[in-house]
Amino acid sequence: MKTISVNELNQRLSAGEKLEIIDVREAAEVQNGKIPTSVNIPLGLLEFRMNELDKKKEYIVVCQSGGRSSQAVKFLDYQGYNVTNMNGGMLAWEGKLE
Repeated sequence: MKTISVNELNQRLSAGEKLEIIDVREAAEVQNGKIPTSVNIPLGLLEFRMNELDKKKEYIVVCQSGGRSSQAVKFLDYQGYNVTNMNGGMLAWEGKLE
């Protein structure tokens, strides 16, 4: 499984890189703040909404601590998507929130 550190993701975003970020937390968790530009697709809905994703794009997947996002990455990778798990999840995130 490909992974990215919180620091590396923050550096890439700070450099102005446009990244596709999927937040697989529940909607109530996302209300406390999410990474700017990330899209919320709760893990339980991922199977039904993966048709919204483009297999030609790279996606970075985040959750609260890294467990659900690793499940999502394994599932999407098996389906042929280019996905990377953010280590540590939002508990480790120190960047901007929206």
